[in-house]
Amino acid sequence: MNEKISIIVPVYNEISNLEPLIAGLTGVLDKTGENYEVLLIDDGSTDGSDGYLATLPHKDSRVRVIQFRRNFGQTAAMAAGFDYAEGSILIPLDADLQNDPADIPNILSKLREGYDVVSCWRQNRQDPWLTRRLPSKLANSLISSISGVHLHDYGCTLKGYRREVVEHIRLYGEMHRFIPVYASWAGARVTEIPVRHHPRRSGSSKYGLSRTFKVILDLVTVKMLGSYSTKPMYFFGGVGLISCFAGFLFALLTLYDKYVGGVKAHNNPLLLLAVFLFLLGVQFILMGLVAELVIRTYFESQGKTPYIVRQVWSAAAKTEENSARRRESGA
Repeated sequence: MNEKISIIVPVYNEISNLEPLIAGLTGVLDKTGENYEVLLIDDGSTDGSDGYLATLPHKDSRVRVIQFRRNFGQTAAMAAGFDYAEGSILIPLDADLQNDPADIPNILSKLREGYDVVSCWRQNRQDPWLTRRLPSKLANSLISSISGVHLHDYGCTLKGYRREVVEHIRLYGEMHRFIPVYASWAGARVTEIPVRHHPRRSGSSKYGLSRTFKVILDLVTVKMLGSYSTKPMYFFGGVGLISCFAGFLFALLTLYDKYVGGVKAHNNPLLLLAVFLFLLGVQFILMGLVAELVIRTYFESQGKTPYIVRQVWSAAAKTEENSARRRESGA
């Protein structure tokens, strides 16, 4: 109960929802007796949200506001929240009142069971079926099948994270929905719980059908970064070898057509295809070599390691712990 909870709320043009949102958050969290803070990230609002947000820290010292110079997007707002948060538990949620603050205690309970990430599932989602729920369902299935992390609802902003599992994750573009994937690949313990979802009472949604296509493109990036970020030659070299092999097969088929079927090589389109595939394969292999050099430069220049340590046990650590206990007891 001594650990601090950071509630992170990206805000973009939600002036009519802010007052009931703050009231709902503080009402729920005050009842739990938790040590908490609320971080509101103003993502370049133009509807007066910024003016209202500026008054909140003067009313409640547990509320902090980070204001962007312009609209950078939800992922950037969440990244700023993670960077500025002081708590060891980070809980982002939307400012549109569709996420219910009353679900926060359940998230905390799951985290304290030993999980590192608690993803939330809007089981009874209150959004239009055709433009929101159907594309989301398809995207969630695609993400689960490609990433190997099987969750029902990647798009729900309401989630719970242990700070240590998100510290090493750098967020760009629209990648915030993939945080559970990154965390799971890094060895985090991930679980999912159903949560309530309310229809939007005021304001307008900032998401459209085009977001589904962005999710698919982001998923390609996530898969590449997750599976091949430390060994890009496996991807580029693999594609290159397959292409070279296909070119070799077409070259053999061209020779077969010439000596068995009597088709002259310069009149056979398979010859052009064989040359094209072989050269394409060579290019992919060379790209893999360049990517290997880039990756090595990236890790070595920044002192990064290709691994993440959860905890270290050693006899020396145990000895130091015992010595500290003796000093505290006055022995």
